[in-house]
Amino acid sequence: MKKIYLVVLVLLTAAGSFAQKNKKKDNEPMSCCAVPATKAFARFASDKAFMMSHANPLPFTFVSEKGGTDITYKAADGTDAYGYEIKASKKTSYYIFVIHEWWGLNDYIKQEAEKLNKDFDVNVIAVDLYDKKVATKQEDAAKYMQAANATRIENIIKGAIAYVGKDAKVFTIGWCFGGGWSLQTSLLLGKQAAGCIMYYGMPEKNEEKLKSLKADVLGLFANKEQWITPQVVSDFEATMKKLGKGITVYRYDAVHAFANPSNPNHDKAATEDAYKHVTEFLKARIK
Repeated sequence: MKKIYLVVLVLLTAAGSFAQKNKKKDNEPMSCCAVPATKAFARFASDKAFMMSHANPLPFTFVSEKGGTDITYKAADGTDAYGYEIKASKKTSYYIFVIHEWWGLNDYIKQEAEKLNKDFDVNVIAVDLYDKKVATKQEDAAKYMQAANATRIENIIKGAIAYVGKDAKVFTIGWCFGGGWSLQTSLLLGKQAAGCIMYYGMPEKNEEKLKSLKADVLGLFANKEQWITPQVVSDFEATMKKLGKGITVYRYDAVHAFANPSNPNHDKAATEDAYKHVTEFLKARIK
């Protein structure tokens, strides 16, 4: 009986020690390394430190000067999907898909979409991955991002690809949650992908998936990032180069979401420099 008691005691002690060793501290950033890229941000949403790093957006109402309109189209699963479209002034096969941050397709994203249309005169569609849900508070944004279903999002994106047609050449751009989905969208686009721009978004780690990427990538990342760390960025850059894929990375001495104008901690200088590289990237590829 004593032997059985001792065995049980040893097992319980070992289990407790393992749990204590692997317990995440409240102020410890959540690791992304073992999580698929499409699920990483949903996991981050449960991290209080990540949530608190996103200040609630400043109030803003956008009024389009270019005739931008809300659109409804069919997702790949046959349901309705939504977006915001601004058409080019003349016929072109070039599109930019704009992928929103964790707040949803709000007026700030519509403003960014219109700026891209003005600066490059291509068709622009801001794709709504949240099915019309828009957050103005951290708690709601975290809830929406946690609930974001990868299959649903892929169906929304596939529907947008069908909406623009098989002859369209599509660039993708996104920030944060949308930065990761910018890369995933370019993967889904296949040969129609014209270029991928990702601001502090989760890189894809699966080399088999990255082998199918047909577009060059421009990555804009923050050195003070606690989640998509400089090491994660370096690993992504190394993998892309090993696979012979085109990638250019710029790093800024800034925090996560530095380019978000709705963020009270918006880094104007870093944002302007990053957009300069976005301009160079797009102009070199729009023929």
